[in-house]
Amino acid sequence: MHDGGYEAYIKMNSHPGATEPGKRPQGEPIQCAPDPGFVEWLAGSTGSLVVSTYQAGKLLMIGWNGERLTLLMRQYDKPMGFDVSGNKLALASRNQVTIHANDPVLAHNYKQPGQYDALYLPRVSWHTGDLNVHDIAFANDGLWIVNTRFSCLARLSDEVSFVPQWRPEFISEIAPEDRCHLNGLALVKGRPRYVTCLGESDTPGGWRENKAAGGVIIDMKNNDVVVRNLAMPHSPRFYRKHLFVLNSGAGELLRISPVDGACEMICRLPGYLRGLSFVDDHAIVGLCRIRESNIFGGMPVQRNDDKLICGIAIVNIKTGRQVGLFEFTSGCEEIFQTGFLAGIQRPNILNTDRPETLEAFNAPEFSYWLRPKNLLKDYR
Repeated sequence: MHDGGYEAYIKMNSHPGATEPGKRPQGEPIQCAPDPGFVEWLAGSTGSLVVSTYQAGKLLMIGWNGERLTLLMRQYDKPMGFDVSGNKLALASRNQVTIHANDPVLAHNYKQPGQYDALYLPRVSWHTGDLNVHDIAFANDGLWIVNTRFSCLARLSDEVSFVPQWRPEFISEIAPEDRCHLNGLALVKGRPRYVTCLGESDTPGGWRENKAAGGVIIDMKNNDVVVRNLAMPHSPRFYRKHLFVLNSGAGELLRISPVDGACEMICRLPGYLRGLSFVDDHAIVGLCRIRESNIFGGMPVQRNDDKLICGIAIVNIKTGRQVGLFEFTSGCEEIFQTGFLAGIQRPNILNTDRPETLEAFNAPEFSYWLRPKNLLKDYR
């Protein structure tokens, strides 16, 4: 264990726990089992993965130290959507959105020299209240959030909780009623373009009435519904001139033509899918178990698969073949978002609960670790 017990070296077919010394574990310890294909893929990717799980209350970073996988976990209050742009990582949690900024200089001297090649430090937070923010994205004009509670896309402000920017045409007013469960956002050329909703409802929680087949994808450009009859779709992403989406309740990864809306199923996986990102020819897909039936019951994936798993699947989008799986065997049952940090293999992130956050100082030309018995300065 390293970094106060939050980082564990992962061995194939091992199941390491992750409990901070001096604190009682919150729920069941997280255990995992990466298969050889996942290990080979991540080792050769020259990057690392970021995964959010609001059910376990953690942001996970899965890296490679040159010899084996590493897993670092940070506690957040209901971590949901995140996005990475340059050296910034924005994360939505229960009541706020926080931007973290990477300082590789401070990373080098955090804990053991050279142990990490990135260190994301909290820099800006918006205290939004519980908007039930799902996807967030760095667009050309700044950060956008999917405000699920108010059925709209919004921008953040230093004066108000949020600033509405767009809502589906069938939503008659912006009210805290989760009318359509707007949840996903895809950018095209740096601008918000496609969104996913679980239903075309204009009544409080009305999307629940037809959750197994009421999901839609909307083109914001002209407010047209381009695909209907989806099972709780999430995570729309525009990649290589196509729109990809997770047809979550059916366990399907779909590729959609932006010209005519034609759908092609790339693969079907044994889980409720949520969290989609890409690296070259591969999709990084989050799989969830279904914990309860009030919201997630009656989904096609429950009929198609006897056993659902929670984990991260690596899928070749040209062949539809799964090339690797990082499975959570206990302590984690739901994934929300996945992401890839290109060129960073040993990442770390600090939340505001970590005392080291108050010891890290930087400016455009230098960085300091300010410690009682050790003043360490590095120039850029």
